[in-house]
Amino acid sequence: MSYIEIRNIFKIFGPDPKSALELAKGGADKDEILAKTGHTVGLHDVSLSIEQGETFVVMGLSGSGKSTLIRHLNRLIDPTAGSISFGGEDILAMDIPALNAFRRQRLGMVFQRFGLLPHRNVMDNVAYGLEIQGTARKDREAAASKWIARVGLAGYETKFPDQLSGGMQQRVGLARALATDPEVLLMDEAFSALDPLIRSDMQDELMKLQAELHKTIVFITHDLDEALKIGDRIAILKDGKLVQVGRPEEIVLKPADDYVQAFTRDVNRSKVLRAQSIMTPSRSEAKPLDNVSFTVDVDTRLEAILPQLITTGDRSIIAVIDRNECIVGHIHRNHILQALSN
Repeated sequence: MSYIEIRNIFKIFGPDPKSALELAKGGADKDEILAKTGHTVGLHDVSLSIEQGETFVVMGLSGSGKSTLIRHLNRLIDPTAGSISFGGEDILAMDIPALNAFRRQRLGMVFQRFGLLPHRNVMDNVAYGLEIQGTARKDREAAASKWIARVGLAGYETKFPDQLSGGMQQRVGLARALATDPEVLLMDEAFSALDPLIRSDMQDELMKLQAELHKTIVFITHDLDEALKIGDRIAILKDGKLVQVGRPEEIVLKPADDYVQAFTRDVNRSKVLRAQSIMTPSRSEAKPLDNVSFTVDVDTRLEAILPQLITTGDRSIIAVIDRNECIVGHIHRNHILQALSN
């Protein structure tokens, strides 16, 4: 069962959202509702299921509703209609004390503009969430030291935010979010303010941490390459509506409409597609394949296969194996050429 359930969420901004809600439920789009009522539709009947331990990316252009959606998950704003639950618990039914406890104990936030306290050093910034929880100084500093080292900032404990680069400040923000050991990590355009190389480093760092920690991460971005790189699954929003949800390979190979196809047209497919997504599955009764050139794991990306493929013949066959080293499929050279074309 999924951990976060978002069901039929509508969010309409304006003085009388209920009047515009009926139009939205009747099928009117964002522009029509704005013209008729002066209200702005932030989210239009969005439903999502997010699994425990997955990195779920929500992406779209400015005004698509992605940041509005993540603000519903920590109840910075409430929906006009719909329901949201974490582990079967309805967060919209929480009173203020219960909501504050939920935020402190179960959620971690990483912000686009870092959100560090300028008058506190790195140690005190990372330990801040534990301080709010009432953790003793010795214990919270021990936990903070662990996460400062884990994000590569050992030795910077006494430095202040204005003494750090943007990438280092975001590492402090990530360490602060993880120090409280939250169940869910909410990341709103967390790397968007960083230079491209630093941004790529932070993406790699997040993926390494996630491989160890298996947190439930909801990551907001407008960058498809970022979404394809870090996301286990991706939801694409347009004008407050959900356009498509799927694994990165599904988004690239089977775009739901012209809008998604335009996003994916220039994607480097070799960095996204895995062996499993283009292989021909093997039948249990099939004979062993002849002319097998080499084997790859089901999760191997094409960019890692291409150098080996260059050294083999045109009729080469690649065997695909699972974690038990059993052959589960095969890939012909033409499969890869077709997958890399648009």
